[in-house]
Amino acid sequence: MSWDQVKTYLTSNPDNLEDYILDHIGLDTLEKWLQRKSKKLNKPVKSSTSRNSCLGKWKFSVEADKRSMLTELSQHLVGSSNKALLMWELANCISSAVDADQFKLYLVYTEGEITEFAPEIEKPTSQPIRSGTTLAAHCAKVKDVLKFSTATPDPRYPKGVPGIKGAAKVLCYPVCSENEELEAVIELVRSKGHTFNEDDIEVVNSYLVWGGVSIHFADIYSKVQHQKSVNDFLLSVVKSIFQEMISMDTLIVQIMNQAQKLVDADRASLFLVDTKTNQLYARIFDVSIEQTEDGEFSQATKEISEENKTKQFLQKSANIEPFPIGKGIAGHVAQTGETLNVADAYKDDRFNPAIDEETGYTTKSILCMPICIRGSVIGVLQMINKKSGEETFTTEDEESFKTFAVYCGLALHHAKLYDKIRRSEQKYKVALEVLSYHNAAAMDEIEEVINEGIPKIEDHEDISTFTYYATGLDDMAKVRKALFMFVDLFGVERFEYETLVRFFITVKKNYRAVAYHNWAHGFHVANSIYSILKASPGIFRPLECLAMFIGALCHDLDHRGFNNKFMIDIGSPLAAIYSTSTMEHHHFNMTINILQQEHHNIFARLNPEEYKQVLGNMKHCILATDLALFFPNKARLTNIVKEDSFSWDVPDHRLLAQALCLTGSDLNSSTKPWEIQFRTSKIVYAEFHEQGDVEKQ
Repeated sequence: MSWDQVKTYLTSNPDNLEDYILDHIGLDTLEKWLQRKSKKLNKPVKSSTSRNSCLGKWKFSVEADKRSMLTELSQHLVGSSNKALLMWELANCISSAVDADQFKLYLVYTEGEITEFAPEIEKPTSQPIRSGTTLAAHCAKVKDVLKFSTATPDPRYPKGVPGIKGAAKVLCYPVCSENEELEAVIELVRSKGHTFNEDDIEVVNSYLVWGGVSIHFADIYSKVQHQKSVNDFLLSVVKSIFQEMISMDTLIVQIMNQAQKLVDADRASLFLVDTKTNQLYARIFDVSIEQTEDGEFSQATKEISEENKTKQFLQKSANIEPFPIGKGIAGHVAQTGETLNVADAYKDDRFNPAIDEETGYTTKSILCMPICIRGSVIGVLQMINKKSGEETFTTEDEESFKTFAVYCGLALHHAKLYDKIRRSEQKYKVALEVLSYHNAAAMDEIEEVINEGIPKIEDHEDISTFTYYATGLDDMAKVRKALFMFVDLFGVERFEYETLVRFFITVKKNYRAVAYHNWAHGFHVANSIYSILKASPGIFRPLECLAMFIGALCHDLDHRGFNNKFMIDIGSPLAAIYSTSTMEHHHFNMTINILQQEHHNIFARLNPEEYKQVLGNMKHCILATDLALFFPNKARLTNIVKEDSFSWDVPDHRLLAQALCLTGSDLNSSTKPWEIQFRTSKIVYAEFHEQGDVEKQ
């Protein structure tokens, strides 16, 4: 038979069709057909069963109908990552689906309590989860669906549903997580109509399955966003610690403001442990932030400078008397090292109200955590009065705060080190100032040399020969000879003569009275460079000549009579500063120190590029006097000469030549007459013997 023949037969024999349907077709299928017929005719058709219409719409609707209903539900849930608001929208959808007249939503913010939530409620009320009070509290305890009529009181929840007057039917539904932890309670209320039945419960189940997925992912999204904010915060903390060299107190204020934003606290305070007195004292107290209309946070004292803000917080700290470890919430945390989350400070016996009495501030909730370094508590950080939600700090706040406390400890440790370095730097400057005063040229010596006038060539014998040696000259006479060599080489057009006199006399004074590496040695090395430059005019450029001569004059400043290996072996502070060419680096540093003294900068008239080049070449020349560098330099020059590739146009070759000139000049005594060589050798051995005597000790 064709389909048309079948339709004709059924139309002609409706009784046979009815008998077949009654015998073979289930009730669920009939309900589904009714819904399809209703949709096709665009007319409401009353179900032939006693099932609730909303359940029929859900369970027996066609796939397109279900998609439409779930799309509508999703649209309500989309657009917000706030879990409370999402739960509110879901409850609202369920209320409409089961034809409830109103509903109430209770959320779990604090363990053991449920709190009524609605967007318009400013001060929500909480109640403990237990039997013997309200329907919602009992439902939260048993975690089971409850049906209730206000006309029939129940001893398990004698208070029923607060706020509902007259007869009403109530369906109370617990919402639990996958771990069976209570998250919310929904109360659905009908003032009119029939009581809630199993079909209504099935509709609620259906909506919660779909809505629960949305809430689950919204919860994940919220946690991800929170973790992102934590990570951003920690990154800003790390940047503050390792990029901004600021004072300890300013850094702490910045970090504490960030922490307040993280947990939404009204006030923050930092107490540090004084191990000598076994007390806590307020380092930073009463740091506050305020929220602008657009939701962004700004410091309450944004109009004034960071320094002034820090001073304000320090001034408040100064007004707080130190108190013993073990007293108050902060004292307890410092003593035990445990974190405390106090919902109501005045109900906690450990709370010390004295600070509130001193400041006039009312403390409600406290999140207090120890700051530890190497397992020891060095301070306590307090966040006071949660501003949002139930005005109590959550477990999530604790976790975020715990991570923050670690970084706060690092910040404190870093800031303390920075303060110590800064103080050491100031001490160094003071010491340098004192030394500069005692090591600088004496005014009578300066005036005596200046009054003699600029040295002239006719007043000095020929000292440019390699055989010249300043026998019988005192130290000041050598200063005059050194000044003559400088003026003869460079003139005084670009140099202040009085500054030259100060510099040369101060250099003389900063050579120690050791057997060999003294002012006389520095003078003779400079004389050898003078001889080289006079004998090879035009080979070295003017700035190179200047660096070579001053480098030679200063190349052994403050030499202690000990070689580099000995300085390393005895653990000298200089060896800790300079791991290679220890004394040579120190000699150069001493030269810079003299140049930085007032009226001693002989290079002041050079332009910045010239100044930079002279200092660079001078350092290169002074370091070249380390014999550890001489041998590789000599080997390089030997290879260059063998390959016949040396060129004065190659900068590296020029530097190599300058270095070897300095090294050769440093060993100039071997070019002098035998008597001078012999006498110099005895002096060198005397200095070595002095080092040996010290080594024996």
